[in-house]
Amino acid sequence: MAAARLDPTPIIDAVGPYADTTATLEDRAAGYRDMIGFLPPRVEARLHLTGALDPTILDMQEKVRAHAIENSAFDPKQTQLMLFGMLVVELSDAAFMHGVAARKAGATWAELQSVVNLAYVFRGVSAANRGAEFIAKIIDRERAAAATPTPN
Repeated sequence: MAAARLDPTPIIDAVGPYADTTATLEDRAAGYRDMIGFLPPRVEARLHLTGALDPTILDMQEKVRAHAIENSAFDPKQTQLMLFGMLVVELSDAAFMHGVAARKAGATWAELQSVVNLAYVFRGVSAANRGAEFIAKIIDRERAAAATPTPN
């Protein structure tokens, strides 16, 4: 279950092409692909749109994001588990992406569930329900990926 791809053509037609001279669109996307395994459509929209209209703020956003996420205090799994939990508490569907990233960084199903349990303490049954839904979608995604033959 990969995220739907964004068609950037309407954005490019409306506001122009990506214009950030600090980093290419592919370089910006690579960090997300490394972390999650794909480029989320909302992130892709931001890269195209903000990269065309205000490359300076895009560069600042990406530097702050990288500084916060790629920190020396926590390993990638811990970071992704925390982000997953923060987003589950907010009932944000972006929690799914960070759950995927946590699994990619080595998190177990039990660790994801433990994070959902913590979110439940502060957000209630809504967080427990959304958290379980996210984990189930991650399970489905991994199962589909395992069933897809890899090209040689």
